[in-house]
Amino acid sequence: MSQSRVKRRKTRTQRLLRSIMVLGILSLLVFGGAAGYFIYKLSNVTSGAQQVLDRGGKSEKRDVAVSPSKDNISILFLGVDDRDGNLDGRTDALLLATFNQKDKSIKILSLPRDSYVEIPGRSSKDKINHAHAFGGLDLAVSTVENLLDIPVDYYVKLNFDAFVEIIDALGGVELDVPFTFSEQDSSGNHGAITLNEGMQTLDGEEALAFVRMRKKDPLGDIGRGMRQQEVIKAIIKKGASLTSITSYDDVIESVGTHMTTNMSFGNMVALHSYAGAINNIENINIEGVNSRIGGVAYYELDDVSLETASRVMRVHLGIAPDVETTP
Repeated sequence: MSQSRVKRRKTRTQRLLRSIMVLGILSLLVFGGAAGYFIYKLSNVTSGAQQVLDRGGKSEKRDVAVSPSKDNISILFLGVDDRDGNLDGRTDALLLATFNQKDKSIKILSLPRDSYVEIPGRSSKDKINHAHAFGGLDLAVSTVENLLDIPVDYYVKLNFDAFVEIIDALGGVELDVPFTFSEQDSSGNHGAITLNEGMQTLDGEEALAFVRMRKKDPLGDIGRGMRQQEVIKAIIKKGASLTSITSYDDVIESVGTHMTTNMSFGNMVALHSYAGAINNIENINIEGVNSRIGGVAYYELDDVSLETASRVMRVHLGIAPDVETTP
């Protein structure tokens, strides 16, 4: 094979790798990086990880189905507190990302797990993280759509094992720990992980502790959501380097075992145009207050903050005007 051909193939591989990394936001960034190196193997594994929603391929809030190659889209990322490998149970993390084709930008909204919301089909409001346990992916998706009045086009669901393996495959991520604290590990051993205040490189278990800790944070769920967003940025930054991935095979195998998605491999590749969005990512949070209702702790969302977040995301998707019009 000629050197020029090798160079062209290497260039295409690097471009594909960096492109698909941006898709991940939470984890597909790294899965995509593996695809750049083992494209055939990952395409097969990704097919095995696919799970179509009962609603079909289109949100009820869309007139027609959208495609990452030409439309603004949204992706809901669900982190499941699951240690049995069946990806059931409550969601420990919920993040909604919107992608705008025109300005090649990404917005990430963190949804506090204890948010007190209406769950379609339920007689009373409950924690948003219960929706998945009550009715699986479709109910979790419809709950988010109902709360934000936003179509959820795609989803990516993964558990702790996938998260830890991804971070470790990247060789760790650099994060600024706000204060010293201890947290349980992925096996539920309390106090097994201690993180010291300051900037440092965290491995998979440490990064998981970083995003899971909530009760010791004075900002509670909001602080937790902000830390989740910081990990996303750190993954994007680290994943942008070809040399950062140290264990492609481990990550690829993790996809089939610890992740499900309704995105095809083609959908992932179609997001190549967002490769330059690494420095064009905005974090969004919804304000609220901690409360107890019937002796249970909840996070009551502020109506104004919720409406503002909803509008920002709707404008970014192009389904609401930039400026509020009055008759």
